Order: sequence, then C-alpha cells, then structure tokens
Amino acid sequence: QTISVDGQTSVEVTVTNIGDRQADEVVQLYIRDEIASVTRPVRELKGFERVSLAPGGSETVRFAITPEKLRFFNRSMDRVVEPGTFEIMVGNSAHSHQSTTLRVE
Repeated sequence: QTISVDGQTSVEVTVTNIGDRQADEVVQLYIRDEIASVTRPVRELKGFERVSLAPGGSETVRFAITPEKLRFFNRSMDRVVEPGTFEIMVGNSAHSHQSTTLRVE
C-alpha cells in the first residue's frame, strides 16, 4: 500500500483463542523505517492493545498508521515523515509477528 507523507492507513489482525480457557493477549504494533536520513531503531513499538478472549473466541484488532507513528527527529531536530518504505509488524512480541510493507511518497 502507498500513502502520502501526511496520509494515513490502518492494519488489522484477527486473534483467536484456540485453548479451552479464557485468555488475554497483548497485540503489539511495531514499525521499522527501512532507510532514513538518520540511524533508526530496527523496530519501534508504536502501539498495543490487550484483548480478552473466551475459549474459541476471536477478535479483530485494528491499528491506525498515522503520520505521528511514522515521524522522527531528523538531523535538524525537526519531526518529519520521510518518503520511503516502512515495515509494519503486528504480533504478540517483537519476535513473533506478521508483517507487511507500507510505501510513503
């Protein structure tokens, strides 16, 4: 998907409790700016939501991807969104996730 530097989109994931007991899960949103004018973290936590699921239950969690989630301080200490490719990751940890690519133009 492609958005403008001031645009927004969303990502969603469906979480299912495959167990036989009530369970809670924390769904986490991470964003990685693949190439930036300054060194950026490999992944940044940009949102999370706790869901409580009955046995066999499912819930869809939706995260808005806004300019605020893509901004960072450049060399001039201005908060900017730079055009480029971002990896959007959603899962229950930084190492267990599904990902997609977002292009900002």
